[in-house]
Amino acid sequence: MGYRVVVVGATGNVGREMLNILAEREFPVDEIAALASRKSIGTEVSFGDKTLKTKDLATFDFTGWDMALFAVGSEATKEYAPKAAKSGCVVIDNSSLYRYDPDVPLIVPEVNGDAIMGYTKKNIIANPNCSTAQMVVALKPLHDRARIKRVVVSTYQSVSGAGKEGMDELWEQTKAVYNPIKDVPASKFTKEIAFNVIPHIDVFMEDGSTKEEWKMVAETKKIVDPSIKVTATCVRVPVFVGHSEAINIETEDHLDEDEARDILREAPGIVVIDKRENGGYVTPKECVGDFATFISRIRQDSTIDNGLNLWCVSDNLRKGAALNAVQIAELLGQRALKKG
Repeated sequence: MGYRVVVVGATGNVGREMLNILAEREFPVDEIAALASRKSIGTEVSFGDKTLKTKDLATFDFTGWDMALFAVGSEATKEYAPKAAKSGCVVIDNSSLYRYDPDVPLIVPEVNGDAIMGYTKKNIIANPNCSTAQMVVALKPLHDRARIKRVVVSTYQSVSGAGKEGMDELWEQTKAVYNPIKDVPASKFTKEIAFNVIPHIDVFMEDGSTKEEWKMVAETKKIVDPSIKVTATCVRVPVFVGHSEAINIETEDHLDEDEARDILREAPGIVVIDKRENGGYVTPKECVGDFATFISRIRQDSTIDNGLNLWCVSDNLRKGAALNAVQIAELLGQRALKKG
């Protein structure tokens, strides 16, 4: 006996990837529904070897469905997620709406899977920000061994994090550089993204940080440990898919690079590729379509007593969004719903 599953926002980048991953991982589905906004009703999307036609989110009845994976913005989530949850369908939400709600668990299964049973308070589980998800997978096993005090992270985030519009803007601007007949001004981003990097993701806050940077701080504390100090600089780069992060870690106990490498090799969800030679590391282009979070460039930071540096790369549409949501669904099934 399998689950009755709803994917909300099935025509977007993340929604389509959710459908792909549900099929790839052979999630026990008895019935699946693909929902979208009214303008996209009837659009065909793939689920394994099946083709689904999208239905209208506005009129859909969630009664009798087991779980709904939401891949829409906060406004639509705010309207429809409570309706789904109230009808008995567990919501796994990819937006930022519920991440900081104390009554909603924020889950990365490899890191804090035990917190999932908190879903019963609102029948909602939150999926973290893409840049946070891959980082905490790397932090948790090191924290368990040596207790992390402080993290300094700089991100190199792909345009797919801004959705299809972000990818289209990079593509059109890149073409315009080589064929300058048509000017393609910045629209989705604040400056031209082609052949450029932009140190600005989401809105600015009063202290000068951006909301994306604040998310990494708040979410790391909620998922891993509230005592960890985090400072982030989040940068958009002209890469279509795959987020990269340069992470500097300060621990309470000494942890040398060799032991850190061994710990990460054994940690769930991580692949270590760390050779000190040309090409002995992973770039975002190489991680696309993969489930893993890749760690490279592990080395001691000699400027502090207990410091490590590492390079972290992951497919942001997968571990940063759709994969993590499906892993939450799998965990929910194993721990609570127990079908399939």
